[in-house]
Amino acid sequence: MTEQTPPSQTVTRDELRQLVRTQLEMLLEKGNLQGAKALLIPVQPVDIAEAIELLPESMQAIAFRLLSKDEAITVYEYLDSTVQQSLLQEFKRQEVLDIVDQMSPDDRARLFDELPAKVVRQLVAHMSPKERQATALLLGYEEDTAGRIMTPEYISLKETLTVAQALERIRTLSNASELIYYLYVTDISRHLKGIVSLRDLVISPPEQVLGEIMTLDVVSITTDMDQEEVARLIQRYDLVALPVVDKEQRLVGVVTVDDVLDILEQEATEDIYALGGLQGDGSNYFQTNLFTVARKRVFWLLVLLVTNTFTSSIIQTQGTNLAWTGQAIAITAFIPLLTGTGGNIGAQSSTVVIRGLNTNELKDLSPLQVIGREALAGFLLGTMLGILATLWGYYILKETLVVAIAVGSSLVVISLLASVSGSGLPFLFRLLSLDPALMSAPFITTAVDVIGVLIYFHIARLIFFHL
Repeated sequence: MTEQTPPSQTVTRDELRQLVRTQLEMLLEKGNLQGAKALLIPVQPVDIAEAIELLPESMQAIAFRLLSKDEAITVYEYLDSTVQQSLLQEFKRQEVLDIVDQMSPDDRARLFDELPAKVVRQLVAHMSPKERQATALLLGYEEDTAGRIMTPEYISLKETLTVAQALERIRTLSNASELIYYLYVTDISRHLKGIVSLRDLVISPPEQVLGEIMTLDVVSITTDMDQEEVARLIQRYDLVALPVVDKEQRLVGVVTVDDVLDILEQEATEDIYALGGLQGDGSNYFQTNLFTVARKRVFWLLVLLVTNTFTSSIIQTQGTNLAWTGQAIAITAFIPLLTGTGGNIGAQSSTVVIRGLNTNELKDLSPLQVIGREALAGFLLGTMLGILATLWGYYILKETLVVAIAVGSSLVVISLLASVSGSGLPFLFRLLSLDPALMSAPFITTAVDVIGVLIYFHIARLIFFHL
């Protein structure tokens, strides 16, 4: 059997990933394990994880076992949680314990969050005392906080050490730490006193004391800080990591930038799902059971279904008041245009406001200033669209002037209403401690549909009886 030649190092990273995806499954189907193993040699762990995820479930464990022990642990941390759980079921007990025991504490804590409690208890019982303590520490903090995502693997130094002694300590502990670019200086009680970068140590005289070169103004976070705020701080100060301290200012861990990138993606996904009226939990939507998907999506659809019955009632009532004349029937033909336009304007306003709340862009503006600005924008948009709708209805659709004016005037009012609703509801729901993104979308749609149709018919009736 001919051994598979590893891909050339001159190919691009995208080409290499594509090559792995297309050839790995083929080699495993043929039983060419040596060729598959050679194929994976030049591939980065994150790309190997992606390739394994795309394999049929029956091949995932086979491909994973081709990796060396150290590489397998790194690749495992990059795998989706559903694949991680599937592989755990395929491995023998000792293989599972070896992988779990050597994972980074923060990645292990995330895995344990996804596993059944019974399985977690079995794994924890067989872990080494050191790793068991590190995992218990992280799981003791609330979800989505700095304490839950931090790693307790860091290097701390005493301020009385010389540069030479500090470098020697770093060499000794480097394999036990996830981060060596920043070194944290603590006192005998582990209180955070300062920070020294590896660059500072390299360029300083060997006999100089750390207390003389350390930076005293340290940006730190507490264990109960929300993970989104942690991400903002790392982004704001362009840091690779942030030290985490407890209530007594004792150093307990470090949050690294790779964890923050995962957080930003997770939070962005949840916000986008929420804007669509979906109750996202950060899991992969397309790998979630269809019944679970339907359950999450049906709630707001039911809300809209029930509330939109009010729209039907208004149409029936107002249509009767207008005696369902020819013009009244013509009026109803424009309802989808008005509600659809109003819904789009409201969605635009809510999107920019919710995004501004999440990124702190609105910190210098009061809610009234934001709503006022959006109201003006809605009025301008409504005026432009209203003029076009009036001209379109009268000259192109050949409707009467009364109908055309009613449509154009209503469009102005509905656009103003939609902008105020779209910008105001996120502030209201945040004040009520509700998720602005999740709550705003269905309520904006409801407000525009129900109140917009009511306004439309009232304006039409006024115009019919006065023109």
